[in-house]
Amino acid sequence: MTDRIVRHALADRVLHWVTAACVLILLGTAFLPILGWQFPWVTAHWVAGFALIAAVLFHTIRALFWQDLRSMFIGWTDLRDLIALARFNLRRSAAEPSRPGKYSLAQKLIHHAFTVVVFVALVTGAIMMAKIDTPWWESNQYILADATWGVIYVLHGLSALLLITMVMAHVYFALRPEKLLFTRSMILGWITGKEYRAHHDPDRWQVK
Repeated sequence: MTDRIVRHALADRVLHWVTAACVLILLGTAFLPILGWQFPWVTAHWVAGFALIAAVLFHTIRALFWQDLRSMFIGWTDLRDLIALARFNLRRSAAEPSRPGKYSLAQKLIHHAFTVVVFVALVTGAIMMAKIDTPWWESNQYILADATWGVIYVLHGLSALLLITMVMAHVYFALRPEKLLFTRSMILGWITGKEYRAHHDPDRWQVK
């Protein structure tokens, strides 16, 4: 086994950081004007939104056809590990929980949570694009009824607020000392063989 094991390919790392940049631009252009920072934010907001849609579509196609989609599935083994971890932390069992595969249950859950929240934000944001002028169309304020617009605004605003909380939690855990190997792997792409054996079950994540 080589000393360095590829955890994230270059395409996935670039996609992650492009997505992160789009989300931060969207949040900044959405909330900074509310805090009193006045600047022409509308164009930057919808351009970042389009870029995020493109990134999500690329990730979806890549995950379906070129990656192991099953590695992100939550199954009985993950739930069993959660129960074992709870029993160990509560000192109800002396047996340490088994190591996960490539992704832990917590990593799978945050991925799926981001998927749902970002999807809601993108769909509602795309619909709201009808109300602004772009190089491709002129605004149409009456494409939907007022009540429907109200629902869209609420869903879009709620997803934005959830994204702030989730990004803060994501950054916090990414900077914890015991999680820095995963952060490094998202920058450089690799973990060491020692880290692989310490944090992953080789039977559940079989590396080439």
